[in-house]
Amino acid sequence: MATARAAYAAEKIIGHGDENIKQDVSDYKGAGEGEPNETMKALVWQGKKNVQILHIPKPKILDDRDVILKVTGSTICGSDLHLFHGVILQMNKGDILGHEFCGIVDQVGPAVKNVKVGKRYVVSFQIACGECFYCKQQLSSQCEVTNSNTQTKAMYGGRTAGIFGYSHLTGGFAGGQAEYVRVPLADVNLLEIPDDVPDEQALFLSDVLPTSYNAVKDTAVYPGDQVAIFGAGPIGQMAGHFAIEEGASKVIFVDTEPRLSFVSGRWPAEHKDKLVLVDFKTLSFGVTNKETVVSKLKELCGGRGPDVAIECAAGEYAKGWMHWLEMSLGAETDTSEIINEMVEGVRNYGRAGITGVYVGYTNHFNIGSLMQRGIRLIGNGQAPVHKYWKNLLQKIQSGQLDTKLMLSHRFRLEDLDKVYHKFDAKDDSMQKVYIETKFSLPRAEGTPELTTL
Repeated sequence: MATARAAYAAEKIIGHGDENIKQDVSDYKGAGEGEPNETMKALVWQGKKNVQILHIPKPKILDDRDVILKVTGSTICGSDLHLFHGVILQMNKGDILGHEFCGIVDQVGPAVKNVKVGKRYVVSFQIACGECFYCKQQLSSQCEVTNSNTQTKAMYGGRTAGIFGYSHLTGGFAGGQAEYVRVPLADVNLLEIPDDVPDEQALFLSDVLPTSYNAVKDTAVYPGDQVAIFGAGPIGQMAGHFAIEEGASKVIFVDTEPRLSFVSGRWPAEHKDKLVLVDFKTLSFGVTNKETVVSKLKELCGGRGPDVAIECAAGEYAKGWMHWLEMSLGAETDTSEIINEMVEGVRNYGRAGITGVYVGYTNHFNIGSLMQRGIRLIGNGQAPVHKYWKNLLQKIQSGQLDTKLMLSHRFRLEDLDKVYHKFDAKDDSMQKVYIETKFSLPRAEGTPELTTL
């Protein structure tokens, strides 16, 4: 029965994934996804560093297990910048972006059992079938059904799940930076939001919270560990908080301004003694007789280095000219510089986890240090959202977890094309943003006021 359902899903849910989405309503194809007489606003990718808000057809139910969601909140993830920069394969002009969103159910398919019209839900950024080998183990990011892209399997040696708004490499699903979204397999991929949790907190159960939590759990942080986090964006920031929760004795953020000051300003006062900030721009790179990130980590951790390093930045940003040139020429897709700093920086038999996005191949990786010093290099994968989101929701409800710590701005969907450029430039210490639509509920107390561009 499960095999038959999986085959059906592959045909009905993802068979349309590689179709191109046209920008004009008049010639919009959308593989049958759009209602030709009803339009919506959505942010679409038009090319490298070119995104636009356009009116396109509202999505419709294609499979009996679909729902149509009215989006009440979305956000920009740091990984969306990889799409914005055009470094992710198989982006098509007109693709709708956005993989983190929540909203109110507008329509349900006839086979949907547990999702109700009018109720609020947060959506998992990955699309899971709920029945395959990995889904049954709550490893939803590795679903074997929802991504039919053959190039993904060829590149990585196995399938990964479909993802909303993240290129045809991950299935070609329309994203949530829009007024409406079609959510496949709704009973599996929607989590109801309780009345006592505002959208501004629930939204981040879609990706950033499970991703940062998984980084800490999967890499393994034990009581007393000293932890270095490379990248002080929202995922790194929350990974730091979860590391403290696991009993870390020290959390070292490796990044630069304005992010370091943002994190420091919102770090809990009772744990200030455990916080250390390292600005990599004040240190040397590639010069062995001067202070570097690696030597600084050794100095801060008794000469041996931290027990754990967690990468929350990504492989897109080269520091030295060699990697910049090789990436420009297509000789590699990702730089190994941060990974080498982690491998060389942690203590012997230390652990290094990779949560930032790496697309393909890298050069000049220090495999000798990894082998000789017994370093555990762990690919954290796309976080299995379904494994963690109920537990994290309980932490929010109890007050143990405050996601407002990373929220810096609120904007309208209509301004999102301009927000992308500001977010990319890190203007105004922008960290995590909340994008409202015409369906959004009133702003929750303690969250940023609306900024109009």
